[in-house]
Parts: sequence; structure tokens; C-alpha cells
Amino acid sequence: MKELWTEKYRPNTIADYVFRDDAQRNQVQGWVDSGAIPHLLFSGAPGVGKTTLAKVLLHELEINDYDILEINASRENSVDNVREKITGFVQTMPFGEFKVVLLDEADYMSPNGQAALRGVMETYASTARFILTCNYPNKIIPALHSRCQGFHIEKVDTTEFTARVATVCVTEGVDVDLDTLDSYVKATYPDLRKCINLVQMNTVDGKLVSPQESDSSTADYRLAVVDLFKQGKILDARKLLCSQVRPEEMDELFRWMYDNLELWGSTQEQHDAAVLIIAKGLRNIPMVADQEINLAATLVELSQIE
Repeated sequence: MKELWTEKYRPNTIADYVFRDDAQRNQVQGWVDSGAIPHLLFSGAPGVGKTTLAKVLLHELEINDYDILEINASRENSVDNVREKITGFVQTMPFGEFKVVLLDEADYMSPNGQAALRGVMETYASTARFILTCNYPNKIIPALHSRCQGFHIEKVDTTEFTARVATVCVTEGVDVDLDTLDSYVKATYPDLRKCINLVQMNTVDGKLVSPQESDSSTADYRLAVVDLFKQGKILDARKLLCSQVRPEEMDELFRWMYDNLELWGSTQEQHDAAVLIIAKGLRNIPMVADQEINLAATLVELSQIE
């Protein structure tokens, strides 16, 4: 079985991790030097490196594997799961200084689940630390915010994002056409993990192929949408987006449209107009009965920007 490139090139040390600024690097290094961490809340867009940083930290602190519990809250987010799985883990004595619960995508937990987690954090504060990651910190209850040190990870700009993907391609000996690579970047930015995964899945005989040439099962629909936009087939792109996106993906899709303003024009004025249209569509999400109509209306307005 082929090794996943996202795992192969995942940083393991502070020296390898790309921090956005020296202040954040120094803060993480300070935790390592002290040999202790507070409860932490890592926030940022999908794929920016929240879980990777958490694992770098645990590696640098040399936490025993038996003292680490990893949970993805998008799949395990009930109150019962907190009470049974997490409590069952932290109530036993650690092999080292403390146990660590790494709770990915904590913003998927219900408010009741988060409230239950708060109680566990307080009860076992002397022997356990919690590292929470989330895409949307506003979905984390205030009681958890107050008990965790926040750490926001900004997305890299598109130039660095493209360079990182290109570096992986060069290292793996992949023949890359720049326009094809640009389509993958636009379809996935700022989710670096997703981009690298799609590039690996769509590399055929040592060459990165476009979505139309690859097996449809490995091509994200946004790739095809980007290519349609590039060809000026705005109506086809709109129809494809509306037919493929799921209701639970709407927030993420609007964020993707915002992160790729160059799809809607090349000038600052066009970008400003796009931001206002996207914001209006995003505000409408909780108020409309038919999300497809809201998305279609937003895309129509975006296509009419002059």
C-alpha cells in the first residue's frame, strides 16, 4: 500500500513545522522547555496544521503513547462519549507526568457535550491536559474558552501554499503542468492536506492529470468547477456546484468562495464586490428553506460582477 504523502511529509519537530511568526514558535518552544502545557485550543481553517502542531508538541514533550487519547469529535461527539471514553481514560494514573486528550474538531460537539467536557477538565486538571482543535472557535462554549489557552493558526498565502504542494510533487518525481496545479490549489485552498491528498490520488504514471482525465471517484467536484470557471462556462460551473454540495457543507463552501476571490475578478473593486455578495449569501443560510436556491442566487450575483 502506498504511503500517504500527507503523513510522509507531516512535520514531527518544531524545527520542521512552519510557524506563521516567531512569537508562536517561541510560545510552543517555551511549553516544550518547561515540560508542561496548559489546556489548549488550536483554531484555524481546515488543513492549516492544527492537528499536526498538536502532534509535534506531544512528540517534543515525549509523551508516552499510552498517555495519549485521540478522538475526532465530528464522529464521536455525544455526552455519553465524553462520560465514558474520555473519563475512563483520564481517571487512571498516567505513565508519565500527565495524560493528554487530543480532541479534534471539538466544534462538532454539542453544547451539552462541551459542558460535560468542561466538568471532566476541572475534575482531572492535576493529571490530564486537553488539546482541542476547531475550525470555528465561535462554536466553542465560553466555559471551554476560559479554561484553554487559545492559539489561532493563520492560513498561508496562496504563493506559499502552491510552493509547498509543488515541493511535494518535485520530491515525488511528479510531472506537473502549472495550470493543472493551479486548478488543484484553487479547488482546495487553504486546506493543504486536502490538496496534497487530491494531487496524490490524481497522479497517474508519474504525471498529475486534470480532473477530466482522472477517475471521477478521485476528483473533487470543486476541481471541475474551477476548470469550468477558467473556460468561462459560468452556467455549467453553477449547475455543478449546486448539484454536488451538501447542506452541511454550505458554510465551508462560502468560505472557499471567499478564499478564492480571484475567481470573481482581478481588481480590488471586483474582490470587494464579491466579498459583499458572499457575506450576504452566508447570512442567508440559517434563514432560507432551500439552500440550493440561496447558493444559486449568490453565484448569479458573483457572475454579474463587472
